[in-house]
Amino acid sequence: MEVESKRKRRAEGSKRVVLSMAGIPGLLFLLLLLLLLLLGVVGQASPSGAHWKPTWPAYRLPVILPQSTLHLPKPDFGAKAKLEVSSSCGPQCHKGTPLPTYEEVKQYLSYETLYANGSRTETQVGIYVVSGGGAESSGKSRRKRQIYGYDSRFSIFGKDFLLNYPFSTSVKLSTGCTGTLVSEKHVLTAAHCIHDGKTYVKGTQKLRVGFLKPKHKDGSRGANSSSSAVPEKMKFQWIRVKRTHVPKGWIKGNANDIGMDYDYALLELKKLHKRKFMKIGVSPPAKQLPGGRIHFSGYDNDRPGNLVYRFCDVKDETYDLLYQQCDAQPGASGSGVYVRMWKRQQQKWERKIIGIFSGHQWVDMNGSPQDFNVAVRITPLKYAQICYWIKGNYMDCREG
Repeated sequence: MEVESKRKRRAEGSKRVVLSMAGIPGLLFLLLLLLLLLLGVVGQASPSGAHWKPTWPAYRLPVILPQSTLHLPKPDFGAKAKLEVSSSCGPQCHKGTPLPTYEEVKQYLSYETLYANGSRTETQVGIYVVSGGGAESSGKSRRKRQIYGYDSRFSIFGKDFLLNYPFSTSVKLSTGCTGTLVSEKHVLTAAHCIHDGKTYVKGTQKLRVGFLKPKHKDGSRGANSSSSAVPEKMKFQWIRVKRTHVPKGWIKGNANDIGMDYDYALLELKKLHKRKFMKIGVSPPAKQLPGGRIHFSGYDNDRPGNLVYRFCDVKDETYDLLYQQCDAQPGASGSGVYVRMWKRQQQKWERKIIGIFSGHQWVDMNGSPQDFNVAVRITPLKYAQICYWIKGNYMDCREG
């Protein structure tokens, strides 16, 4: 009897323990469910929370101002236009390059200005705040030149796309490259499209920028456009360039040294283009880019008359360059590389140009040739310089 009573007491005690332990997960489950519901409400109530979106980072930007200007003799415009730049100095080569001194940076960011009448000047600059930093990542490359496996480029057809943002910001240079509208009268492109590092290319003195427009005249606009399944034919309307700015880092360097880091130029048009343009921005580290991807559109010469759009992952980066394998052909050089991120101050999404597509690089990696397409990053220093070229007032260039 005593043994049975002990067994009953043990069984009842065990039941009480089981019931009490079973109640704990139930309460925790309810609490967790309530917490998740509350979080869901909060998430829905504040969908613009910055932690849910890739956000444009804030940078402390330098100030770059002209110090002196020297008049130079007229150039001979004898160089042959190159639609791409090749270099054997790859990511590891650039990462191993010693950092430039303050005086060297001032020299690289000094610039040459060419005017429509053929005259030119050299401007020395002063840097009053120097901002450094940069991120590095690693990646592997494949073994095809410029087109990597399946061609992932998209030709953009129809005025509804070509004449709308962001595709409408892409323009064609008369030297054969691509440019991007960055203000009411300025175009950002690659330096090698107008200068070979020694002198200006043939045709630069009468440089023009082409804007795609419907081929029909204004009087017949819209005629039969809705009933036709054939894409509407387009033509270029050309605007002359008033002056160009090229950094001395490109002119003094070469593609195997520091030159490719400065392969960018700004063109000022003789009249306003009246199109929406894309702002420039400081290039975030690749790991902060949405999906790690970049986008750009250009006039690849294997698809004449077509605007070609593409996007791809960034494979590697240095402080000044982005290495990627976006499918591209000569003619796309000078395209503005852009991303779309959240602008916290204005609470909206915004595209910005963070680089300029430069060209192709063969890289000898331990005796094995590999290749990348390369874009020049807009660093805080380059942002300050390009912004000053556009605005003419450093006070308007404090936000990248």
